[in-house]
Amino acid sequence: MSFFRRSEIYAALDLGTTNCRLLIARPAGDRLRVVDSFSRIVRLGEGLQASGILSEAAMARAIDALSVCAEKLDQREVTHARFVATEACRRAANCGEFLARVHERTGLDLEIIPTEEEARLALAGCAPLLDPDKPHAVVFDIGGGSTELLWVGINPCADGGIETEIRDVISLPFGVVSLTERFQPKPGEAFGPVVFAQMVDTVRDAFADFDRGWGIAEQVAAGGVQMLGSSGTVTTLAGMRLGLQRYERQRVDGTVLDFGDIRQITRKLVGMNAAERSKEPCIGTVRADLMIAGCAILEAICRTWKVGCLRVADRGVREGILAGLHAATRTGISDACIRPAALTT
Repeated sequence: MSFFRRSEIYAALDLGTTNCRLLIARPAGDRLRVVDSFSRIVRLGEGLQASGILSEAAMARAIDALSVCAEKLDQREVTHARFVATEACRRAANCGEFLARVHERTGLDLEIIPTEEEARLALAGCAPLLDPDKPHAVVFDIGGGSTELLWVGINPCADGGIETEIRDVISLPFGVVSLTERFQPKPGEAFGPVVFAQMVDTVRDAFADFDRGWGIAEQVAAGGVQMLGSSGTVTTLAGMRLGLQRYERQRVDGTVLDFGDIRQITRKLVGMNAAERSKEPCIGTVRADLMIAGCAILEAICRTWKVGCLRVADRGVREGILAGLHAATRTGISDACIRPAALTT
């Protein structure tokens, strides 16, 4: 007997510093089948580093994207949903005004979640990609306004699945938007290797206490640590490594990137200006000026924890939300207690 009515539809919306993303799915046995999705780069956090507030243009872009999401939610007759906002809204002094305007225009009530909840949801969404044979994992998400990094313990289950334990999480105020604005070159100029090295050192220094506190580098050297990355930076680099002429999620999600390949692609991008990077099929115009900051954050992670390769996840907070909604509806207990359901497209 099915636990679900035919009409039950789940939705997860994640409004970040750079992107607005929506995922809609319906139960299919123990799985969730994606029935609709939406993603748009809105740059909500543009200028936030200097001004401390969300600009009128940025709010307008985000509200336009959220209006599209609201239409999809109505069209799909969604019954269970959660809508979250992250770093840009956490930091902006005028966030209350923005949320009120969002509700007035779209009817959506956004929930500003703390960094710990953002990290938990991202891990729940990515957990199926973790290797049960490695007892530890460095899991990271390079966002627009911040980077979340988790130190995770992994316990294999008898049925072949895993249970994860977040031992610690750190949120750094370095994302692709905030770090770009901090080190922004003059228009038409490339960042160059000198500025890139400064960006890497800035981020790497911020990891030092986290690394020492848990002795992560020593456990990496002992061979018991895997790495999993969830962000537009790693998925873009994976697409470039695969030679894709257009981005294909099914080919990128779950692939493995060797650190040597990451360094090679990064060096190529650092030598370009934004106009040249925009010609790369997996980058395009809207992401071209943000790629160097993302690569610098990734380089800092790879230099700090020399795992040698990382698993690429084109999934995260939205999938974690859907897993929680699915679990709560199916069992009536907290989503934090249950491993996430698999998603199919």
